[in-house]
Amino acid sequence: MRVLGLDVGTKTVGVAVSDEMGWTAQGIETIKINEEKNELGLDRLRELVKMYEVESFVIGLPKNMNGSIGPRGEACQHYAEVVKEQFGLPVIMWDERLSTMAAERLLISADVSRKKRKQVIDKMAAVVILQGYLDSKN
Repeated sequence: MRVLGLDVGTKTVGVAVSDEMGWTAQGIETIKINEEKNELGLDRLRELVKMYEVESFVIGLPKNMNGSIGPRGEACQHYAEVVKEQFGLPVIMWDERLSTMAAERLLISADVSRKKRKQVIDKMAAVVILQGYLDSKN
């Protein structure tokens, strides 16, 4: 049972996938999107779903620190609805507060250069989101 984890932004979607046992998350790629033009990277997601035989999605939900949901969270919820409609697979929304900061700390501790961090931060945030979800299930 593979799960695809997504960190949805306005310009990119970080993508991670679980192993077949649902224990670990690995970063795959960052998909370029354009929310304003409704270019959501669904064709590439479709390819990844088929390639990895994905059975469900975990999408990061950026809540405010007080637990409320702001405009970015609403945009992620909308993205989740589109994904659910397009793929007909279960979609789990996962509280992703501070996931990007955690990903940044991981990359800094691995001595990744600032330029390189910028290229992989969304993919790493997807890993943090998906791993948090997987850990909660095991």
